[in-house]
Amino acid sequence: MADFPSKVTTETSAPHAQGSQQGGNGFSGMAANFTTMVDLSFIRSIPAILMMAEVILGLLQWALIASGPHYLLPAYGWVLFVAITCWILTIILFCMILFSVQQHLTFVPWPLTVMVYNGVAAALYLTAFLANAASVNPFRYTYFYNHLAAAAFFGALTTLAYGASAFFSYLDWRGDGGNAATNTVPT
Repeated sequence: MADFPSKVTTETSAPHAQGSQQGGNGFSGMAANFTTMVDLSFIRSIPAILMMAEVILGLLQWALIASGPHYLLPAYGWVLFVAITCWILTIILFCMILFSVQQHLTFVPWPLTVMVYNGVAAALYLTAFLANAASVNPFRYTYFYNHLAAAAFFGALTTLAYGASAFFSYLDWRGDGGNAATNTVPT
């Protein structure tokens, strides 16, 4: 054990630095650096699958409403505001978690932030879904009735997805998901 420090080398950037000094391609190793930046285990997790579902279902909802005469009823303005705002914020949050930005912004309590976002988004989507579903009937005999009814259906699915995300975010915030023995750092 006494000779342990003499056997350890800490030169991690030497091969990459030599390649760039010898006129090598500056893009060599970029794929390796990119994969270390991307959290591939996140993509296979339940919260990531729910976020991808929220993005797809939210896109379907607001695209169906935007393709119809949404300007005739003020309720659709609220539905579009909620759907597009949550859609953009979910994409931003998904990219931030995917590219491990939260590891660089340690002053933000990420589990609490994600839980509050998902809870607020679920509540807003519930109001938007109810407004959408209640406003479909005036268009019963028009071409856009099916568009708006399908948008209400996708709004209900998106509300459920945000509710499930809020539940899993709550479990993550509360800390039920890991073993205490594996989360401790030996000193």
